[in-house]
Formats: sequence, C-alpha cells, structure tokens
Amino acid sequence: MQNTNVLISGASIGGPALGHWLARYGFRVTIVEKAPVLRPGGQAVDFKGDVHLTVLRRMGILDDVRRLQTGGTDQTFVDTRGRALGVLPGEFSGGELEIARGDLARLVYDTSVEAGCAYVFGDSITSLTETPGGVHVTFERSAPRTFDLVIGADGIHSNVRRLVFGPESDYVEFLGHYYALAEVPERFGAEAQIYNEPGRMVAAGGPKASAFFVFSSPRLDYDRYDTEAMKRIVLDAYAGMGWRTPEVLDAVRRTRDFYLDSISRVKIDRYSQGRVALLGDAAYANTLGGFGSGLALVGAYVLAGELAVAGGDHRVAFRRYEEGFREYAKVSEKGNAGPWLAPPSNARIRMRNWTFKVGFMLKLMMKMTDDFAGNITLKDYSSLLSDVTG
Repeated sequence: MQNTNVLISGASIGGPALGHWLARYGFRVTIVEKAPVLRPGGQAVDFKGDVHLTVLRRMGILDDVRRLQTGGTDQTFVDTRGRALGVLPGEFSGGELEIARGDLARLVYDTSVEAGCAYVFGDSITSLTETPGGVHVTFERSAPRTFDLVIGADGIHSNVRRLVFGPESDYVEFLGHYYALAEVPERFGAEAQIYNEPGRMVAAGGPKASAFFVFSSPRLDYDRYDTEAMKRIVLDAYAGMGWRTPEVLDAVRRTRDFYLDSISRVKIDRYSQGRVALLGDAAYANTLGGFGSGLALVGAYVLAGELAVAGGDHRVAFRRYEEGFREYAKVSEKGNAGPWLAPPSNARIRMRNWTFKVGFMLKLMMKMTDDFAGNITLKDYSSLLSDVTG
C-alpha cells in the first residue's frame, strides 16, 4: 500500500464517510474542519433504494439511521388564511428513510472516529503545494504538514477546489434563488404548512422545529459567517408577506441557529488534479436537489474503495473513481429547485400545487427520483481486496 497518509477537508457528511472507509482499509486519515464543532442542524436528508441502503448497511449504520429516522411528513400548501390548497406527500419529500442532517452527521462522525480517524476542528487549509513526495499543506492555525493525498469534501464553497482548481466563479453556477433554514423554538402548529407568494416561499409548523425559506433574488454579496447580516437579508426579503410570516420572522430574529445560502450547482470537468481530489458537494452539488447526502455517501464509498483496490495508487484510483461515478452524479447537473419551491407567478404556484393532486404525475416524479438514486452498480470492495490479498 502506498500513499496512506490522507488529509480530508470537511467534516459534514462526505468527509467523515470517506475517512471511515479509508481508515478501515488501513489508511491514516486526518480530517480538518473550519467550524469549531460538528454542525448540529440543517435540512433533513433522505435515502432511497438499494444503492443508498447498501452503502449505509456496509458502513454499519443502517440500523441507527432507521432508529433515528424522522419519517416523511406531509406538508400542506395553504393560502393566506391557512386554507389547504394541496399536499406535498411525505413519501415524496422524505424518501424511503429520512433523518435529520445533524443526526446523520453525528452517526458518520462517530463511526469514523471508531475506525481511527483524527480530527482537527477550528482550522482551515491556507495553501496546497504538490511536491514529488506528496502535498505540502499550510493551515490557519496548525503547523504545516505533508500528506500523500488531499481530498476536498468541504462543500459547494470548497476551499480545496478554490486553491487547486481555481476560483469558485469558474465552477459554481448561481440559479437565481436563495434558501434559509432557522431552528426556532416555536412549532407553529402540529401541521407542517407551506405558504407561497410569487418568488417567495416560507414553511413552518409540524414536528420539526425549523422554519424554511426559499426566495428569488439577484446574486447577493454577504459574509457567510455573519449570522445577523444573513438574518437581515431574509427579514428584508420577506417584509410585507402574508399568512403567518410576521410571526415566523419574529422567531428568526431570536434564533442563533440560522443558515443562508444560494441555490447553485457545481459544474466541473474533472474530480481530481494530481494528488488532490474532490468529493460530494465540492464536485457535484445541486442545492436542494434532493441527492446531496446520497451522492456524498456513495461517492465516499467508491473513492475509498478504488484507492484501496489500487493499493493507494492515486493516479489509477482517481481515474476509476471518476469513470465509475460521473454518470451517477449527472443528476446534480439537472433541475433547479428554486422555481419549483418558489414559483415566479400565481399561475405557476397553482400549477405546482395541482401536480400533487394528480396521481400519475406524483408516481412519475417518484419513479424518476428512484431511477436516479439507483443508477450505479456498486462494487463489493471488501471482496475485491480479499481476492487481491489472497
């Protein structure tokens, strides 16, 4: 085995999942994360089909995901008086297994630590320089180190991608909308409800203590680490909106757990350069597309397996990873959730609501998502390694 000393940037979902597999295969893994601790919140994520469930099972966390599943919750589209206009079925939005993002992150983190991964929180990579013997890495706080390989699993705003491949503007396509998630103490009723006005959506209520916003907007310039500035953007964007929006905005003012980002997709023609590779949203993001966590977990499984089978030869492994995964990741190149969640006109809002009243349309959409989720043949890397080692 060569190239066994691996640095992963990003401790959300894909990074710890990759670390778990690499450590199991005998690699020494360090994971660096800019945040001081694991991020607990985030939108619920879902899994469906044999591919997703097989990866979760092989990781040893499928039973835990089932134990912690939130269950898909029906959400009712309402008018300004709260009268029902249609229903977004829980089986469509929640997949076969739905789990809070924070719970999934904790599960994957725990299993990676058990496998032997080392974590460095509150730090970030400042430079990456490839040398004949590896990649020389400097950090904001830690002393410089040299690693054999570096993997960027640090999200749509990937620092690793920027340092190695080029500026974010070359690879991230803004799709004309923003979304925000606020963890709020108020439940806003037992029923999850969605209210729309042209170009704006707000969702609240139900068993999950969160408020969710999607709105159309020109590209905004703001500090992604300034929570109060991001709150002001949402408060301004939703000023004057009907329904219970003023109550929801009051709750937003008081919360500390708030997240805002653009709806964007990543378009990149290669997943690796030299000794550096990209994983998850850093390589194939489509915000709110519904496949992010599934792609990250399956991508981690494939990348780690190819590195192990190739004996750590990154040139072979990175090529096989891309060849075997790019077709599956093509789903990230399709669609834009923004106009669907926040339609631009009242007519489009009515059309969207009507879609869920027509049985065959719902079945067609669910079949399409099922087909995307299963569009890859998973190798059994443990068996392949057993064959190699005899």
